[in-house]
Amino acid sequence: MYFTTTKSPLGPLTLFADDNNIIALEFGCVDIEKPSKLLKKATSQLDAYFKGHLKYFSLPLKTSGTSYQQNVWELILKIPYGQTLSYGELACKLKSSPRSVGGACGKNPIPIIIPCHRVLKANNKIGGFSPGFSISTKASLLQLEGLTKIL
Repeated sequence: MYFTTTKSPLGPLTLFADDNNIIALEFGCVDIEKPSKLLKKATSQLDAYFKGHLKYFSLPLKTSGTSYQQNVWELILKIPYGQTLSYGELACKLKSSPRSVGGACGKNPIPIIIPCHRVLKANNKIGGFSPGFSISTKASLLQLEGLTKIL
């Protein structure tokens, strides 16, 4: 496994990868790094995203989760930059419940790149976010994407 920490406006972010895929993104830093070419590409894309120059990540991703969680994350990846969907809208697409969609969002192992910050409550209000990320983090990401009227 490879891992590296990068600076961001949200604080340090640590990316994890196997030989071919990004597998996790976490808040915080590691003392020792084991970088790879893929992680260098990922940190470059994150930097461009935070500068407002990148609207779509083009990185190979590999997530671990239930088939339901995988389906939720696949739908989240399709939400365009600067747009949102509600937990309920995603639930309708999956023939499930908003609560179960929220649970899957909370288990997202690669937040920001799998943009669960683009999923909101039915009233266009900000709900929870992945562990380690606060609601203010979600608000910052939405603001970065030009969604200030939601805040």
